[in-house]
Amino acid sequence: MLKILSPMKTILFLGLILANMSFLNAQQESSFQHGEWLKFKLSYSGWMKAGNATLEVSETTYDNKPVYRVVAKGWTTGPIKWIFKVQDHYESYFDKQTGAPYKFIRDINEGGYVKNRSIEFDHINQKAHITDYIDNTKTSVDIGTNVQDLVSAYYYLRNKYQTETIQVNDIVALDMFFDNETFKFKLKYLGRQTIQTAFGNIKCLKFRPYVMAGRVFSEEESLTLWVSADENKIPLRIKADLSVGSLRSDLIAQKGLKYPFEIQF
Repeated sequence: MLKILSPMKTILFLGLILANMSFLNAQQESSFQHGEWLKFKLSYSGWMKAGNATLEVSETTYDNKPVYRVVAKGWTTGPIKWIFKVQDHYESYFDKQTGAPYKFIRDINEGGYVKNRSIEFDHINQKAHITDYIDNTKTSVDIGTNVQDLVSAYYYLRNKYQTETIQVNDIVALDMFFDNETFKFKLKYLGRQTIQTAFGNIKCLKFRPYVMAGRVFSEEESLTLWVSADENKIPLRIKADLSVGSLRSDLIAQKGLKYPFEIQF
């Protein structure tokens, strides 16, 4: 059976790694706000529509703390749906000031591969408490400091890097907790490029995330990511060379952006 990446995992796993970061002690102005909504179209090998994915930001409270709640959804469409049906739902609750995640939900069905679990982060005791609703089990895993989940990491990085200080070939690593372990993800900044999108020509920052070559990706440097070079810092395009074919994601709709969307005419 053809193995492809699920739409939501592609958007999140790649889109969260945004840029070389210069962390600051001072509180930075947020690059997003309540009501931001992004929609992506995925295509397989440049011609076959593979699916859609959305990201939506809202404000709420968690354990009496003000937080952002992000709901991420992904699903396959068209002919791909009959080969590899996907229905993914992710949620993250993270602190509005620090960006630290408090709770992460993953409820997915990817071609019969099913997961339904939640993770609660105890940053004081450096523990992740995992509840698996399918196996009806609860476990706890040690975590380090400044760990992020799959969704919160994307928004955390949007607020924590400075585009003015990025240098070509700079590499950044990020600690992320996924499933039941912490891993380090790295990427390299490649420079600036203007690309044609559904909205017009947009100036972008271009990156090369490093991945593990093997079953899905053909090489360690199989991914390319383009992020808007404005205050919004949103992913506009992701291209992945797979072991069989390629996968491309393009932003096709947006609303609720905090800053003007800078389109070149």
